[in-house]
Amino acid sequence: MRVRVGPARVPSRESPEAAIAILLERGYSACEIDFESGFWMDYPFAERFGQLARESDVALSVHAPLFGFMGHLEPSGRKFTSAVGALDRSAGIAAASGAELVVFHPGFLLGRSRDAAIDSVVEQLATLRERLEGKERAVPFGIEVMGRVRDLGSVDDVVEISRRTGWVRPVLDFAHMHATSDGAFLDVEPFAKGLAAVDAVLGADSPFHIHFSDIAFANRNETRHLPYGDGTLRAEPLRDALSRFERSATVISESPDEASSQAIRAVLDSGGTSSASRAS
Repeated sequence: MRVRVGPARVPSRESPEAAIAILLERGYSACEIDFESGFWMDYPFAERFGQLARESDVALSVHAPLFGFMGHLEPSGRKFTSAVGALDRSAGIAAASGAELVVFHPGFLLGRSRDAAIDSVVEQLATLRERLEGKERAVPFGIEVMGRVRDLGSVDDVVEISRRTGWVRPVLDFAHMHATSDGAFLDVEPFAKGLAAVDAVLGADSPFHIHFSDIAFANRNETRHLPYGDGTLRAEPLRDALSRFERSATVISESPDEASSQAIRAVLDSGGTSSASRAS
């Protein structure tokens, strides 16, 4: 079992060479390509970045633009078309760079029941998959647990969507989960429970994909990411929970500063506690 750690942003847009050099200098073994606010990387950059990442043993992932979600009320119109286009291009960059998966958000309830919203997400993802297969961009996707307690995107939601699609993986965001649980992620057991739910639907060779940072929250809703140590979420319970599983993990730090990401990396790189009983 190996735990990779990396930042949620490519550390340089100057060149692929500069970006990889900084990642290695900082001790990272993973990196998420940041398209949340829009696309900034072209295909030649992605291809070279991916080549250098493979040579340097750095695992890549892609975070799609925030408007790139499925589960629209109607699978038509400008917003839906824009979302499909964003996910299509994200998959294209992932294929070009050899990224492990494309992370995206699950969308919103939009006045529907949770079951109806999930049905819509699954149906629209199937349509998207057909489009991606036709372009040889059918890379794995990762659906992220969200940080607002009354909206779509709980652990149960993303696990169910993943189970029903087969090519979508749950992405655990422990900052979001800490927020929606009103700060319950203080020891190993809540982390292990979340990992176990995901472990049950992941393929044998698929690593856990995890987002992590300290977090501020109110009324069980996230408000902002915090420097590590300013809130109550800590990496030691995550490290020890991961040690219970015979599955590798990629942990992406969404911290607002480099010192926080390094503090998280130091904990996760220090190794977990031994466990007499490991999850299968």
